[in-house]
Amino acid sequence: MSFEIPASVRPLRDAVYAFMTERVEPAEEALHAGDKDLLRKLQQEAKAEGLWALGHPKEIGGGGLPFLDYVYINEVQGRSEFGQLALGTFTLQDSLMLHKYAAPSQRERFLAPLVQADIWPSFAMTEPGLSSSDPTQLSTTAELVDGQWVIRGRKWFTTGADRAAYTTVMCRTETDASPYLSFSMILVPTDTPGYTIIRDTPVLGLDGGHMEVVYDDVRVPEENLLGPRGHGFVIAQERLGPGRIFHCMRWLGQAQRAFDLLCRRLHAREAFGGPLADKQLLQQHVFDSYTEIQAARLLTLHAAHEIDAGGQARVEIGAIKVAGARMLHNVIDRAIQVHGAEGLTGDTPLDRMYRHARAGRIYDGPDEVHISRTAQRILKVYEKGGSYAF
Repeated sequence: MSFEIPASVRPLRDAVYAFMTERVEPAEEALHAGDKDLLRKLQQEAKAEGLWALGHPKEIGGGGLPFLDYVYINEVQGRSEFGQLALGTFTLQDSLMLHKYAAPSQRERFLAPLVQADIWPSFAMTEPGLSSSDPTQLSTTAELVDGQWVIRGRKWFTTGADRAAYTTVMCRTETDASPYLSFSMILVPTDTPGYTIIRDTPVLGLDGGHMEVVYDDVRVPEENLLGPRGHGFVIAQERLGPGRIFHCMRWLGQAQRAFDLLCRRLHAREAFGGPLADKQLLQQHVFDSYTEIQAARLLTLHAAHEIDAGGQARVEIGAIKVAGARMLHNVIDRAIQVHGAEGLTGDTPLDRMYRHARAGRIYDGPDEVHISRTAQRILKVYEKGGSYAF
């Protein structure tokens, strides 16, 4: 067993790390201000340097990295919230869905420009007023009328819908099937009549591009159905499982960055007769952060290994989604504490990182659901007379 980064991955990882620390991170202030020309420049540089869409399959224009190798890339790409955008990986989940399930006409229309970031995707599942952790309650409907899907309902937290070319919408299409076979996914171009953005929902004071959208008799062709009718949850699980791992990979990069800031601050600041690094209470922050990051990293690598080997890794994914989000929150919180008043300002990246970290305990399933489902899966092994093998 080896915990070393594979030699085949190291040069590419080093190149991505340099790209992030030398170009993306210094550009964050301008990117936060909405400098689209700068973002496009970074994307063009990433393409020219062979760093573009590294986790996308080669047959659709990506780098074709194996899943486990991609972990090592993603954990340094995740240092900045703009890493995904600059390196073209933000479309990975949607590209994989289209690659596997889209009709030929939809693949031709959306897939190639999606991989090249010429267009943006968006995904609509969550609805206001409903507990979306139980998605069988979703109320948006789609009815097939004269060869067209007629969609009615309201979604929110449709990230990027304001600039997306299309939205993949989870709709109830069946009335006589079991709850988990009653929903389908349908591709809806965002310029379709009846598709109306109501607002950008602010999240913890951030304008995060999470749109609330009304579907008022939106009509799209029957061929816009993504995959088999009634199989929306199957496709969603295929999307969300690896997607949760992608979050955990990026959280490792965020945690590493916060840890760097924490440790450098302890050496740079003096109080009560010596550097903060000499204070035992603050050394506790270093120890706790190290152990939590390392534990989360090994959990993430284990989950990625299981997926790479062809498994579903549901226990591993549920565990790391919760543990990773908690770890990230804790490490950033300690880094803020060490920075004192400065840590509460925008003079460091920690204030935005902290708010994003808190949201991580809710999106793609709240902690409580992952905890319960993971425990249930483990307990079923014992119910059948087995023992869980670590």
